[in-house]
Amino acid sequence: MADIMDVTDPGWQRPAALDPAVVRRAWRVTEPLHGMIYFVPEAHERYAALGLPEPAGYFASRAAALGPVGPGPVVATFFNFNPDLVARVLPAAWQRATPAAVLAARLEAADAALTRALGDAVHGPEMVEAAGLARRAAESAAAHPEGRPLSAAHAALPWPEQPHLILWQAQTVLREFRGDGHVAALVLAGLTGLEALVLHAASGEVPVRFLRRTRGWTGDQWAAAVERLRGRGLIEGAEPALTDAGRAQRAWLEAATDRLATPAYAVLGVDGCARLAELTRPMSRAVVDAGLLNVDNAVPPRADLPASRSA
Repeated sequence: MADIMDVTDPGWQRPAALDPAVVRRAWRVTEPLHGMIYFVPEAHERYAALGLPEPAGYFASRAAALGPVGPGPVVATFFNFNPDLVARVLPAAWQRATPAAVLAARLEAADAALTRALGDAVHGPEMVEAAGLARRAAESAAAHPEGRPLSAAHAALPWPEQPHLILWQAQTVLREFRGDGHVAALVLAGLTGLEALVLHAASGEVPVRFLRRTRGWTGDQWAAAVERLRGRGLIEGAEPALTDAGRAQRAWLEAATDRLATPAYAVLGVDGCARLAELTRPMSRAVVDAGLLNVDNAVPPRADLPASRSA
């Protein structure tokens, strides 16, 4: 544990130009405008129309910016999904729909869902301003592609024309930029994808059942990861909870993720980040109030999907 914590001290990364808390607030407030795409029926329906029932639609839509990849790059970049689950749907999904078709379906779903939640506000001046700020940050993120495969892939996509879709795509890039940095922190901490989930569940923030169901891990696999983390002194108790060392590890991971996200937002500065959050807060609240983030619509694993075979 100590050797992991020590890397925060000697400058293993460039100093952040912004207070990471400012960046975190701008990201967190705006995130529902992107995150709803994983829950809304508009997305599930469009993927199904392409012949991609869930969870194939989820994996294909989020990975499509990388091209017609197999399970390896997805397991590596998504990080915490059971590789067996991913292999059931990739690369077989690309025999049913091209990456371009999947990306188009995803953008159509974002359009329909945001319009449903926001109504005429998708055309308002606040949307135009928010889209401009978020796009500046996303284009700044594109200047830092090193070690950011998902962010870089999405940053290379053409920009849509409508402001609410520009905002959605910009937040997609920023979300993946932050996620790529989070994966780097997890790897540095010596955690596997499954162990990261167990540690998260032990914090009490997300139910074990939800994480296991959506990530495709078996009870035996989960129990084995619990014992590994118990052996490292990070969790304790019959109903696993974080130890002091576990809480310190989680705090370090969150702080590292925040710092690694700051380069994308430096172009906005403190005032720009605050303005982005101010503009998107009522939009994100409308998304939540409209039920677009209903966790009951999270993608469940499907045991009946055929195993994928490489060409």
